[in-house]
Amino acid sequence: MEIFPAIDLISGQAVRLTKGDYGNKKVYDSDPVSVAKRFLQSGANNLHVVDLDGAKSGEIVNMPCIEKLCRIDGLFIEVGGGIRTMDRIEAYLDLGVDRVILGTAAVKNPELLDEAISKYGDKIAVGVDAHDGKVALSGWIERTELDSVSFCKELRDKGVKTVIYTDIAKDGAMEGTNREIYKVLNGIEGLSIVASGGICFEEDVVALRDMGIYAAIIGKAIYEGAIDLQRAVKLARTEK
Repeated sequence: MEIFPAIDLISGQAVRLTKGDYGNKKVYDSDPVSVAKRFLQSGANNLHVVDLDGAKSGEIVNMPCIEKLCRIDGLFIEVGGGIRTMDRIEAYLDLGVDRVILGTAAVKNPELLDEAISKYGDKIAVGVDAHDGKVALSGWIERTELDSVSFCKELRDKGVKTVIYTDIAKDGAMEGTNREIYKVLNGIEGLSIVASGGICFEEDVVALRDMGIYAAIIGKAIYEGAIDLQRAVKLARTEK
């Protein structure tokens, strides 16, 4: 299993929200590049980056910072947040981003998703953010009645290869992840699932690894010292 440590960006700073609440923000570092380099030194070759300003406003805000992150050798970088046009997808890929994550656009503009998959294939992932099993949009502010598991199956049928699934209620809460939903999602044949939200114990890493999940995103638990990134990477790579 792969580990993706997370850097969430607001105004060029590395922050974390609790349960998606923009009013409950904590700044961890004003220099995200130094954070990414520390992650790399801990053995993490992947990086999950979200432009939270962009997710909320629909505008790309933190591209200068993301450009600096892309200059770090040895990192596979996926980026999401406010990416709602082909021009923005292409701009990020041109920067050197390895995988672009569509979220709100995948729901509201399925034609864009179809075009992006047709042109870029597995360089396109979809972020499915769920609250009580229903898809949430626009930086988790807008709630829908769209069943999240059914939506993941629809994405698979469209040709999406990777889904980043976040249980909003678990995100940043430091209470463990929703293992049951990942057991369900892992049963969707042909779809690689990235688990996100509340992964803060070594037991979470081991459980997700053992059920065959492709990757796990760890954010706040690293910044708060609840989990050692180097140890998590080793556990994820260990055969069960």
